[in-house]
Amino acid sequence: MMAFADEPQPVAQVGNTTYMSVQDAIGHTSMKNNTVTLLTDTTESVTVTSPKVVRGITLELNGHALNASNTTAITVPANMQLTITGSGTVVGGDNPAIDCRGALQIQGGNFTSNTTLMRFAETNGTSAEASISAGTFTAPTLIGMLDDAEHLGYVSIRGGEYHGAIPAGLDTLVLMGGSFSTTENLTPYLADMVGLIPNGDDGMFDISELAISSDYPTVALEQGSTLQNLTSDSLLDLTRTKLNGISDYRLVADAEQLQALNKQIELALQAVAKRKAFDAVSQTVTITATRNAETTDGGADPQFRTSGHDEASTQVTVNIKSIAKPEEPDKPDEPGKPAEPKQPDMPRTGSAIQALAVASFLLLVAAAVCAFVTSRLRPS
Repeated sequence: MMAFADEPQPVAQVGNTTYMSVQDAIGHTSMKNNTVTLLTDTTESVTVTSPKVVRGITLELNGHALNASNTTAITVPANMQLTITGSGTVVGGDNPAIDCRGALQIQGGNFTSNTTLMRFAETNGTSAEASISAGTFTAPTLIGMLDDAEHLGYVSIRGGEYHGAIPAGLDTLVLMGGSFSTTENLTPYLADMVGLIPNGDDGMFDISELAISSDYPTVALEQGSTLQNLTSDSLLDLTRTKLNGISDYRLVADAEQLQALNKQIELALQAVAKRKAFDAVSQTVTITATRNAETTDGGADPQFRTSGHDEASTQVTVNIKSIAKPEEPDKPDEPGKPAEPKQPDMPRTGSAIQALAVASFLLLVAAAVCAFVTSRLRPS
């Protein structure tokens, strides 16, 4: 029993026959049985070199891992076709996971590498063709060209998750679907009617049709630095309204609605200046994605892939808060007037006249008595 346990186990199967290596299984495919199914994890670098009568092979990962040994994990020569399916893993390690000069379809799997993940080549005699519709792809550089390539070939991405960078300048790469960890360099590769939009909180960006999103579709202005006239650009900044990555489109706010909004802002500013009340108002502004003007020679800029429609729009609402009439400040107390100088008391009129008459009468009597006495005392 120990001897049986120590015997090597088959790693791949074609039809009902098992093989000790993936490369051996590929060599035994036929037009009737052209699917190679992994039976266990294995470390092996394979090249798709099937019998001459077979031009297309399917590799079913079957939940297992194919790890590169000393070079690229999977090589697809010119004039050969390979389809990869299943939920397993292709690990390039310090090597690429896939080199392709022929035709490649990836319909599932997890692909990783510490260098360029997948390399393709178009030369004078051959051209790689690849279509990727599912899978997870993780590497510092996701797609590149083989050393002798004149162009990338024809590579289209229709789905899957991509964690890593796609270089600029891959002229025949087309992005038609998928989710990406970064938008850097991606815009020129977007196919017709697609762009990039954020995918929730996971930091990924999904390819989608032309779309507009606003982080703050409703904003409020109140007395202060935000209470000022708005341009189309400042309204976009205020509401954080943006396109989903279509590079040859721009966002334009409805001119009449923006003018109406600025009129309300102006009235609010006047109310503040005149210390008057202002009732709250609301204004909705439509923002539309509009295609940029063509180049001066009448053609579209070739580096941009454009959307096929111009109907995408969104609405944002700006509320201007009410402004209360400021209270009148309390008036300071007026200083007291100085007291009038006190006038001397005036005698009562009737008593004064009587007193004066009595005094005069007494003086006359005294004068008469004095005169009589004087006359009597004079000598004869």
